[in-house]
Amino acid sequence: MRSKIKKFGATLAILPVILTGPALAAEDKLDSGDTAWMLTATALVLFMTIPGLALFYGGMVRKKNVLTMVMQSFAICCLSTVLWMIIGYSLAFEDGGAANAIVGGLGKMFLAGMSLEAMSGTIPESVFMTFQMTFAIITPALITGAFADRMKFSAMLLFMGTWVILVYSPVVHWVWGGGFLAEEGVLDFAGGTVVHINAGIAGLVAAIMLGKRKGYGVENMAPHNLVLSIIGASMLWVGWFGFNAGSALAANNGAGMAMAVTQICTAAAALSWLFAEWIVHGKPSVLGIVSGAVGGLVAITPAAGFVDPMGALLIGLIAGLACFWGATTLKRKCGYDDSLDVFGVHGIGGIVGALLTGVFAVEAIGGTAGLLEGNPGQVWIQFVGILATVTYSAVATAIILKVVDLIVGLRVEEEAEIEGLDINLHGETVQ
Repeated sequence: MRSKIKKFGATLAILPVILTGPALAAEDKLDSGDTAWMLTATALVLFMTIPGLALFYGGMVRKKNVLTMVMQSFAICCLSTVLWMIIGYSLAFEDGGAANAIVGGLGKMFLAGMSLEAMSGTIPESVFMTFQMTFAIITPALITGAFADRMKFSAMLLFMGTWVILVYSPVVHWVWGGGFLAEEGVLDFAGGTVVHINAGIAGLVAAIMLGKRKGYGVENMAPHNLVLSIIGASMLWVGWFGFNAGSALAANNGAGMAMAVTQICTAAAALSWLFAEWIVHGKPSVLGIVSGAVGGLVAITPAAGFVDPMGALLIGLIAGLACFWGATTLKRKCGYDDSLDVFGVHGIGGIVGALLTGVFAVEAIGGTAGLLEGNPGQVWIQFVGILATVTYSAVATAIILKVVDLIVGLRVEEEAEIEGLDINLHGETVQ
């Protein structure tokens, strides 16, 4: 009799799983630890843009344009927030029906249906939406470094708003929203393709279409305050733990490993760039070491949930050298004016990181083996993801810029550019 009671009790215990399915039973339950971590990670990623990126970029331009740079990051934060709420989140994560492989649907416009009880895994959907919103904020803000010192503020707003809707949101859907790159098996833990390759290519296209800054190659265009830049880079480094470890979407072992490999890769890339610059140019620079660190942060982003510490070390060493080459030799040979090396750091770093994810992925960590574990096909899959993102971002960005140019014009007047954008666009200066 006692054994029958025990069996009946066990049946009752598993009844919710039988009726609703194991995934739903697990996902519907709020985990306060996961939620607390994701609230923290969301704040950390927002911290990356304001004040992190704003200071990083602000210190790298000339004094007459510093307010313009920080203003762009702040304004994009506001603009992307509203657009993500209205339509971006829906295009990225809503089921798009027959077109689901390319773009999401419109069912979540204005965050329709996002009640207090709505869940995304073990965290409230409101937290997941806001976490993803911070990615939609920093991605377009990264692009501004490529056309620093020369784009109209009105053109910048129109371009960025359109880009977030037509370029960023669909690419998010391809990789994280159940789109075709997800179906192909592309690995992108926290945004190597979605954020960095996407922004890096857009920045390169924008730099080419706007043309070089007045006096480029003749005037001294050195950063006006590298103290601001190193403070901003330090904030980016700290905030990146929210970016990468937060992409585990839980306070778990995966988040811990993502944090560890992020730290290792970043330090290795910073040293790699530093010593390369020291050998080539004879002196190690502040701008060099912080640029190398950012390059490492970029490169580990797609790999953070898939590689072990040794893989992270090697990715960092390779990425530091590759980004140094991209920001110096490649830019000089091709002749484009990517003002703050958006393509050299984010584009090159993102491509290198995405490819090396396919090399160093460890099945025991992320569930997918890479080249070194006998799965060379993963490198090809990563290449397909890179190619799709590069092609779409380049073509769509060029079209958007052309339309914006026809509507309001892209570039400021020559006199305004020479005198400085701060006083001409915003009526303010830094004394």
